[in-house]
Amino acid sequence: MGRNAGADRATIARVRAAAARHGRSDQIGFSLSLRPVLARTEDEAWARADRILAAAKAQRAKAQGAYPVQLFRNDDGTVPNVGSQRLLDAAAGGRVRDKRLWTEIAALTGGSGNSTALVGTAEQVAESLLDYYDLGIDTFLIRGFDPLEDAIEYGRDLLPLVRAAVAERDMARVAAE
Repeated sequence: MGRNAGADRATIARVRAAAARHGRSDQIGFSLSLRPVLARTEDEAWARADRILAAAKAQRAKAQGAYPVQLFRNDDGTVPNVGSQRLLDAAAGGRVRDKRLWTEIAALTGGSGNSTALVGTAEQVAESLLDYYDLGIDTFLIRGFDPLEDAIEYGRDLLPLVRAAVAERDMARVAAE
């Protein structure tokens, strides 16, 4: 969920309305890319996030010694797209946005790529994903900083929680119609 959930909800509603005016309401969807950082406790998850950031900074420093590391910028130094600029604006607002949206990697990489994360226990991260789902996000692209370990953890701990809660919400929505 963005810093201003009302604005996020309004943006999604505005895009859906525009799609409907063109007969495409069944063709519109919203996707969010994140890198969940999970651990048994919230403190352990944040300690893991700190280790990930330290490793990323060390990698960047090492790479700069071998070849120039270019941030995601135009020749004049500006950010080349609105999405990256919004991400950098969010990152400038502090280490964490909302409940647990971690932006330090995004700041380090200049707003490029899939560089935001949700940090916490599987239950906490699932709750945050469900907040986004409730706003209208219908597709999540998640990948980890440690692909094999994270894929196993997501499949075992995170995805079952999210799938069960989404099914429950969808059934309640259908029942209410």
